[in-house]
Amino acid sequence: MLNVGKIEEGFVLDHIKAGESLNIYNKLGLDKLDCTVAILKNVRSDKMGKKDILKVECPLEMLDLDVLGFIDHNITVNVVKAGEIVEKKRLTLPKELKNVIKCKNPRCITSIEQELPHIFVLADEKKEIYRCKYCEEKAVKKI
Repeated sequence: MLNVGKIEEGFVLDHIKAGESLNIYNKLGLDKLDCTVAILKNVRSDKMGKKDILKVECPLEMLDLDVLGFIDHNITVNVVKAGEIVEKKRLTLPKELKNVIKCKNPRCITSIEQELPHIFVLADEKKEIYRCKYCEEKAVKKI
C-alpha cells in the first residue's frame, strides 16, 4: 500500500479521470509554480473504478477554477488548511473562457488582431459547446 502524506495548506483535486492528472498538471501551470505536488495515478475507486488525484501544497488562489471546470467539471476540489479539509468545491462549466482555447477560424478577428484575447462563451451547457465571442466558431474541446 502506497502512503502519501497529508498536506498542511493547499488543495487536493479528486475524481480526475484515470490517466488525466499529468495533462491537468500542465494545463494548470503547476510546473511553473514553486510548490509541492503529488500525482497519484490509477488509484482504486468504488465510484470510478480507477481515478487520479493531485495533491498541491500552495494557496488555492494559484488555481484557475475556470480552466479546471472546462477540462472536467466533475473533479472535486478539496481545500486544505491546517492539515484538514475545510471545504469541498464542486466545479461548473465556466460561462466564459479567456485565453484558454484559441479560435481556429482563419477569418476571425483574433487571427488578424494578435493582441485580442481569445474569448469563448458557453453556448450549450448540456452538450458542453463553447463558441468564439467574435465569430461564433465552435470550439473543439481538446485540452
